[in-house]
Amino acid sequence: MGERKLVLVTGATGYIGGRLVPRLLAEGYRVRVLARAPSKLQAVPWRDAVDVAAGDLADPQTAARACEGVDTLFYLVHSMGSGADFETRELEMAGTVADAAARSGVRRIVYLGGLHPDNVPLSRHMRSRTAVGRVLLEGVVPAVVFQAGVVIGSGSASFEMIRHLTENLPVMPAPSWVRRRIEPIAIRDVLHYLVRAPELPPGLNRAFDIGSREVLTYADLLYGYAHEAKLAPRRIYSLPVPAPRLAGWWVALTTPIPHAMAVPLVESLQHDAVSAEHDIDGYVPPPPGGLTGYLKAVELALGRIRSGDVETSWTNASGRPPSDPLPSDPDWAGRTVYVDERLRDSTVGPEYVWQVIEGIGGENGWYSWPAAWVIRGVLDKLVGGAGHNRGRRHGGRLGVGEAVDWWRVEHIGNGPGGKVLRLRAEMKVPGDAWLELSALPHGTGTTYRQRAVYFPRGLAGKAYWWLVLPFHGLIFPSMARNILRHAAGLEHASAGVEAAGMPGP
Repeated sequence: MGERKLVLVTGATGYIGGRLVPRLLAEGYRVRVLARAPSKLQAVPWRDAVDVAAGDLADPQTAARACEGVDTLFYLVHSMGSGADFETRELEMAGTVADAAARSGVRRIVYLGGLHPDNVPLSRHMRSRTAVGRVLLEGVVPAVVFQAGVVIGSGSASFEMIRHLTENLPVMPAPSWVRRRIEPIAIRDVLHYLVRAPELPPGLNRAFDIGSREVLTYADLLYGYAHEAKLAPRRIYSLPVPAPRLAGWWVALTTPIPHAMAVPLVESLQHDAVSAEHDIDGYVPPPPGGLTGYLKAVELALGRIRSGDVETSWTNASGRPPSDPLPSDPDWAGRTVYVDERLRDSTVGPEYVWQVIEGIGGENGWYSWPAAWVIRGVLDKLVGGAGHNRGRRHGGRLGVGEAVDWWRVEHIGNGPGGKVLRLRAEMKVPGDAWLELSALPHGTGTTYRQRAVYFPRGLAGKAYWWLVLPFHGLIFPSMARNILRHAAGLEHASAGVEAAGMPGP
């Protein structure tokens, strides 16, 4: 690429921008990001690899400083859900940025807008995004406007609406917009086009439609999600009325998506969102292996497509795919997760607590209400699960992949702050469950941490969690207490052995 070009990414704390930055860095670009709240970037792994500028794009001086020395400006901001006058603010901000880019000699502006039909009344959100694209195209600096439909990836507002509607509503009376034709696009394909944008011919100034080339109805998107998420078949009944605002309120009530965002999202579904042309193919070839189909995009968003034979767990990992949540994603993004966490400090040494943890299950049991564990195991057997009588291969040590009653060892050994055992449930439950036990050194003693983590699957999964929660309140406190008590006994016995002149365990 020759001299490393400087690119400016606005909206780096947002869904698209947060995933674009590391890919631009990987391509060899120098990256500057402009953020009103740089503190939101503290947790992202690429923070120290970029130049962070603080400020508001609506301020001409801030915009001008941010554009200094920039080759390509990625304009990835919008004000959906930020007040009644967001259309005016968006147009003014786009004009300010276009002027600053022209004065600073920026070579190209890249903008991500939305797919929409021509010559129809658009929602305020879509109308605003279209108007912003027009402002940039009419400016002095050549602009490339990518127009995309529903973006499929964990954390995308459009995908989260699909996720939560499908998981929460097995029967869905829906407005007429569920019959609208939609051309979705995977987040990885959006990023493919954005990363290639600086390489487009100089002076190119136009809009491009981008999508998966797979046209579905919105109901098809919901059905497809249910299939990939392994939910029971959904029933969707289209009503003969659009009711966009009422539907927006309904989405806000039945999903974690804020009302201020749900209403404009639903209003934007009143018309088809399908590519009218595929001219981008003449400039940017499709990704290696072709564009991503909808079902595969959902698999990626759910973490169902993985590298190698190791199943990805709920913990964060390095090398995350672009469909994974980022620290800067909104709180409502991603799957619903329930956590029961217990922390207890003890004067017992961490090596003795860990000895008990590694020996859990099988003949040693689970240190609380043995009858309750047996009954739960019997019930699991009756519905075709692993049950409670698989035991464990070794009494005192474990390895990754080994069975422990109805659990499977997913991780054992060093973790954040100490030793960690993470078990993945293989019992029959409407969701995915883990149990994590940790021995964390604390002064001369130990902090024992115990976490039950559960990803429900649909309404049945959520009902299951609330049904068993009272039993957690009985079993888990005594489990933590008894593990530490047993560890104290081991430490006491070891001290007695050493006092007698014999080596400890």
